[in-house]
Amino acid sequence: MTEGSAPLIYVDADACPVKDEVVRVAERHGLVVTFVSNGGLRPSRDPMIRNIVVSKGADAADDWIVENARANDIVVTGDIPLAARAVALGAHVLGMSGKPFTPETIGMAVAMRDLKQHLRETGESKGYNSSFTPRDRSAFLSALDQAVRRAVRSAAS
Repeated sequence: MTEGSAPLIYVDADACPVKDEVVRVAERHGLVVTFVSNGGLRPSRDPMIRNIVVSKGADAADDWIVENARANDIVVTGDIPLAARAVALGAHVLGMSGKPFTPETIGMAVAMRDLKQHLRETGESKGYNSSFTPRDRSAFLSALDQAVRRAVRSAAS
């Protein structure tokens, strides 16, 4: 499969706990991974791994991903607004725990994010995030592998 037809994987890499897992799955399927961050990325000699460092501006990494991702590409992010934008592009979108964001589920994810933000702003919630567990890592690996298989099948047809 040529690079033009193969899906690409884009990772919102700031504070991403599953970078190594993305690389492992991508290597197994021969796909290019692009890590997009405001900085702090470890360089890679692997030609299938690309690092893009964007300006420190708010949403600069999100904007870069949306400008470059296409339908059937894979986007990995914990950022709900970016997930919504990527779903609108027709990309396969996964959260860091492997939760897929789809046209059917993204509306509720956005609503829950907005509600939680409102509760934090009003002091009703402290806004603590649960810790990332080995179970989350395993679920992510499985979900990413499934998303890659769907994207590769779709690109081949």
